[in-house]
Amino acid sequence: MCVSERTYSSAIRCLLIFMGLLFALSIVSCQTKDEGISEGKKIKVITTLFPLYDFTKTIAGDKAVISLLLPPGVEAHSFEPKPGDILKINTADLFIYTGKYMEPWVENILKGVDNKKLLVVDASNGAVMLEGIEEDTHKHEHGTIDPHIWLDLSNAQKMVDTIFEGLTKKDPENKDFYLKNAEGYKTKLRELDRQYRETLSHCKKDIFIHGGHFAFNYLAKRYNLKYIAAYKGSPDAEPTPKRIIELKKKMKEQHIQTIYYEELIIPRVAQVIANETGATLMKLHGAHNISKEDVGKGVTFISIMEENLNSLKVGLQCQ
Repeated sequence: MCVSERTYSSAIRCLLIFMGLLFALSIVSCQTKDEGISEGKKIKVITTLFPLYDFTKTIAGDKAVISLLLPPGVEAHSFEPKPGDILKINTADLFIYTGKYMEPWVENILKGVDNKKLLVVDASNGAVMLEGIEEDTHKHEHGTIDPHIWLDLSNAQKMVDTIFEGLTKKDPENKDFYLKNAEGYKTKLRELDRQYRETLSHCKKDIFIHGGHFAFNYLAKRYNLKYIAAYKGSPDAEPTPKRIIELKKKMKEQHIQTIYYEELIIPRVAQVIANETGATLMKLHGAHNISKEDVGKGVTFISIMEENLNSLKVGLQCQ
């Protein structure tokens, strides 16, 4: 250790080492701030929600390193970024989020990011936005926008286009590669949309009840269905006893035999309604995020939406 008792030569040696470290750190700092994407280097992309992660991974293939900010199994609405998440964003080339209505924390987080090379992409650009309206009451909550845009498959295609544009702007050399993958993926989304339209147009029921938060408005609107949720707001919220009574009454009036619950939370409300009405519990996945088990299974946005279609087919008694 360099202290006053050391010889003059030792002090000089310590000083030289210290100056060398400062020089090395300055070189790293300059490289971090000033260097663009070097040839052959993969771009680093941070996404906030699972649909964005899955879309980006499909489009970018092996040309990028894609990360999901939301840890597996964590419910998206209750997610709060940690200092480590800011560091991840600060070292990325591209940051893709759903929009200010889904991730209101993004604006403040980006104020603390000094990464000059970071390209920020709002995936909601061009998407059709809906207000939070319930089909059974037609009551508006003015000023509120439903953020679950990806559950309208036409919006999902627009999100793919927006992500493609972001990747291309950051990495123009691989534009053709990204374009081919994006167009191929949109073809799959269009086919899935066709399957939804065809299947859900031949059902005995046109209404479904969800014992979770108001997440499936876009899906219902897309396919001319009526949709009732137990509550608005966070999935951690609880509906009032009055609301549960209303849902049970609606199920009895409409002879509804299926109650849906959402992913990644304990379905207490749906379970109570199922127990008191004799209805069957089925999952309807909002695709915000997936569990660790689903990660291991290779679950994708398309496989989630295919499973949702099968669940709706049962609950709506489709032919």
